[in-house]
Amino acid sequence: MANTRRQRTNAPPGPAAKRTLPGQVVLVFQGGGALGAYQVGVYQALHEAGIEPDWVIGTSIGAINAALIAGNPPERRLDRLDRFWTQIQALTAGPELPAWPELGRLLSNMATLVRGIPDFFTPNLHALRGPAAPLGIEAASYYSTAPLRETLNELLDLDYLNLCRMRMTVGAVNARSGEMRYFDTRDEQLGIEHVMASGALPPAFPAVRIGGQPYWDGGIYSNTPIEAVLDDKPRRDSLIFAVNMWQQAAPEPQSILEVMARQKDIQYASRADSHIARQKQIHRLRHVIRELQKKIPAARRADPEVVELAAYGCGTLMHVAHLVATPLGGEDQTKDIDFTAATVRARRAAGLADARRMIAQAPWETAAVDPIEGVIEHR
Repeated sequence: MANTRRQRTNAPPGPAAKRTLPGQVVLVFQGGGALGAYQVGVYQALHEAGIEPDWVIGTSIGAINAALIAGNPPERRLDRLDRFWTQIQALTAGPELPAWPELGRLLSNMATLVRGIPDFFTPNLHALRGPAAPLGIEAASYYSTAPLRETLNELLDLDYLNLCRMRMTVGAVNARSGEMRYFDTRDEQLGIEHVMASGALPPAFPAVRIGGQPYWDGGIYSNTPIEAVLDDKPRRDSLIFAVNMWQQAAPEPQSILEVMARQKDIQYASRADSHIARQKQIHRLRHVIRELQKKIPAARRADPEVVELAAYGCGTLMHVAHLVATPLGGEDQTKDIDFTAATVRARRAAGLADARRMIAQAPWETAAVDPIEGVIEHR
């Protein structure tokens, strides 16, 4: 797919557009509510450098950002991301108080909890009947996401999305079976409901029914959907930008509020490093099988049993470029609902700076690659 660059007056030169990238480009987004502004900055850096992903994968807010990217042609993607994030920050933010930023965030977060975000979610009046009221899974929630459906209808081009010019995958968990499912434009037509299902975090948001089955936010099962590309078939050489907003490692918490924030980080980091470690082991074994096949005498290679066993091997190479959001000063356990304008700007700027740095360094161009290794990490 041809790369398209949008001219922006504050954009640095984009040397990556002239480079040969090591395979398909995959952008992987975690879930994390307001933390998703960081992902917008990451995509902006890629776009400015002339790199348009071949495949974007997301969960929760990551699925919404993924849809805004894949569901629009290249020249409209940043505009649609801008519009979405402007709408949900401008209408929810409390007053900006430079002298007391913590107070400003507190007021805004309280406003979000009480009245929601008009273009995103609003209080569900049925919930006033009490937490034990049998409302049905599509209404048993504190908020209604009907406004999100209207917003996405305005900002997404579903016809373009389903042309699969850029492949999109979003993850959701079946509320009845407890099984994770990845909805993929390569395999089926996707609609607004698939994106909303991936972001239906209970009990805040209601389940979304697809094909008669109720689905919730995939983040409650696995908030790091990198497994979708690492397990994909047929396997392809890939450059994967893995965008993580939650801190897997952090200092020891000292207060109850810090404990609550740390618990959230661990829960939603979703064992990202262990996923990669498992995949590195699997891909190493595949490469070992490929190397062993070369040792088999030519006369035996056509043997049906040899052919069957050799099929487990492969030589694909996955470069994983990790981009992890650095915590902002004053963050607490409510950081994922902090949609204040200043914080959204700061998170986006951080994602932009981190991704620009990674692209400029381009470690995948110079990394020494052992033929036995199938997954190479860059941090």
